[in-house]
Amino acid sequence: MAPAPLIFGFESAELTARERDFFRSANPWGFIVFARNVGNQAQLSALTADLRDAVGRAAPVLIDQEGGRVQRLRPPNWRKFPPAMAEIEGRKLETAAEALVLRYRLIAHELSACGIDVNCAPLLDVASAGLHEAIGDRALGRDPATVAALGHAVRRGLMAGGVLPVVKHLPGYGRATVDPHVALPVVSAPRADLELDFAPFRAHADAPMGMTAHLVIEAVDSEYAVTFSGPCIDLIREEIGFDGLLMTDDISMGALQGPIGERVEASLGAGCDIVLHCNGEMAEMEAAAAAAGTLTDAALKRAEAVDALKREVEEIDIAEVARRYDALSSRKADCHA
Repeated sequence: MAPAPLIFGFESAELTARERDFFRSANPWGFIVFARNVGNQAQLSALTADLRDAVGRAAPVLIDQEGGRVQRLRPPNWRKFPPAMAEIEGRKLETAAEALVLRYRLIAHELSACGIDVNCAPLLDVASAGLHEAIGDRALGRDPATVAALGHAVRRGLMAGGVLPVVKHLPGYGRATVDPHVALPVVSAPRADLELDFAPFRAHADAPMGMTAHLVIEAVDSEYAVTFSGPCIDLIREEIGFDGLLMTDDISMGALQGPIGERVEASLGAGCDIVLHCNGEMAEMEAAAAAAGTLTDAALKRAEAVDALKREVEEIDIAEVARRYDALSSRKADCHA
């Protein structure tokens, strides 16, 4: 039987018996890890193995490990990384790209050592004037060409370390002036201006996975948020050309309204392949599972393509990668001293 089109979070650093039984029954396609689930490498490795054991297959395990504010694996057990904007500002594009390849190769090394094989990066939202700090210094740049180029650097670093990337947030949060975790952003820019937001995603249309944005783009659909909008999903698929596995951002975020089951139905009905639910609340997960059904034929084909991608780690001296990354970081610090 095909998995359910769901990715679930969970409550703590160990699965409860109730969670284990629920996951076995619900059979979500994958799982996502947050800081609340993380202790040390041995604990996290055992946890990711338990998640896969609960569904009886090598289910993908995701994380948001960008660096800066969005870093679930943290010191003292894992390396601390600066925000993306701090990494790249003041550098030539080639040097910034080199730093990001090394940075995400190190991140991938840490993730794969713990059984995590998908990272929700790169963030391809183009930073614009008035952009809410929910994105802020997480952005890879202020123009589409830079964001696209540096996004490829992130993808190269992750893939070299055996971790699959997720491009986000389709088709672009760059004009959002409110935090979608709290409220629904509405973008009223003319359709022609939105090409700047869409451009990095066109350059990454071949990515294996993508994540939707919870915002209203009035020039495309003035009524529904992207995640619930057939016209917006059509734009992602047809105009941007993205044909990878399309997952929602967290369906429990404050930008969206309605019971969880209705949100799941609306997302899948609009054309999303998989629904992400992060907070680990059992009642909400049960409602999501009741509404989700199983992967559609098209979604299953895309999911199988993701599952088939090799998570092979390129042989490399990881200590040398760290030395090169630290040397670049040191030179940038010297320039700003």
